[in-house]
Amino acid sequence: MSSPSIVYFYDQDVGNFHYGPGHPMKPHRIALTHSLVLHYGLHKKMKVYRPYRATFHDMCRFHAEDYIDFLRRVTPINVQSYTKSLSVFNVGEDCPVFDGMFDFCSMYTGASLEGAVKLNNNHCDIAVNWSGGLHHAKKYEASGFCYVNDIVIAILELLKYHPRVLYIDIDIHHGDGVQEAFYLTDRVMTVSFHKHGNYFFPGTGDMYEIGADSGRYYSVNVPLKEGIDDETYMSVFKPVIQSVMEYYQPTCVVLQCGADSLGSDRLGCFNLSVKGHGNEIPYNEYLEYFAPDFSLHPDISIKQENLNTKQYLEFIRMTTNDNLKNLIAAPSVQMHDVPPDLLSLENTEEPDPDIRPTEEEMDKRVEPANEFYDGDKDNDKENDGFLDV
Repeated sequence: MSSPSIVYFYDQDVGNFHYGPGHPMKPHRIALTHSLVLHYGLHKKMKVYRPYRATFHDMCRFHAEDYIDFLRRVTPINVQSYTKSLSVFNVGEDCPVFDGMFDFCSMYTGASLEGAVKLNNNHCDIAVNWSGGLHHAKKYEASGFCYVNDIVIAILELLKYHPRVLYIDIDIHHGDGVQEAFYLTDRVMTVSFHKHGNYFFPGTGDMYEIGADSGRYYSVNVPLKEGIDDETYMSVFKPVIQSVMEYYQPTCVVLQCGADSLGSDRLGCFNLSVKGHGNEIPYNEYLEYFAPDFSLHPDISIKQENLNTKQYLEFIRMTTNDNLKNLIAAPSVQMHDVPPDLLSLENTEEPDPDIRPTEEEMDKRVEPANEFYDGDKDNDKENDGFLDV
């Protein structure tokens, strides 16, 4: 069996944005991750792309136009002129206005979109965008450090070709924005493993949030307690995903890999460890950030007490499996004309990752011809944030 074809998206500017002093969301970590990719030599096993940048119209395939218009206009300089809009769109302390905010959204959303297009056109088997995964953003507002929901927009692109898309979320916080968007449809199954209870953000993700209307039983939530470790996590993750794959039979899988579910994360309370290829960090320009042990595997054995009992996890497994049994069969869609791709991939040459592209070549990569689909139900503002797909 041949190795899967993998594409990896990275914009050299995406790590330069700053949410503000003391804010836990740090885009600079994307640059650190990219440095590890290079120094581990992983880029030699992937096709590396400077991604497309999403436009206003791309973002409005899910989000309300007045909300996206606000994001592209507001700046730290003129923010006082938008006092009313700040509260309307939930922009403030957790989701602050910062320099280049719209550009940041454009970069990470564009990468996810281009990944979806490449998957749709069989240009790859796996697409990786470490800058994406902002799963809390809602149709009309920002939430939980997230402004534009690149996941929802990318899934909408995937649905042009795929009858069933499975979304798996392993962030410690519930993937509420993605669940809400597809809560009423069977075209997307959302599966989220997350901390729940004791007012933990965002407060959603109860096991009994199972979807509604056509989407009933297509939202799967695995609410976990603090302190879960690798062994107990896998004891529930593997059987749940196995059942989901068996009953739903997805044609494409989208995975959100939130790192805050790892032990020692400042916002998290799990004891999950990194399962990497080695124990030592290769020398790189960000080595100081990994002090004092310079390891991908910090000691997390005494960080949190594991409150996830065998009985509790078994109850989750049984309830989830019982819900999945209510699915009559894997849903299908009627034959239909496929809308045009978001962007044209014709005449796109594969760049050599070891050769720095010229500025002219970089400009071509970030400003391709933008083709977006304005279907009858795109930008429908009368559905309370739910998508009709």
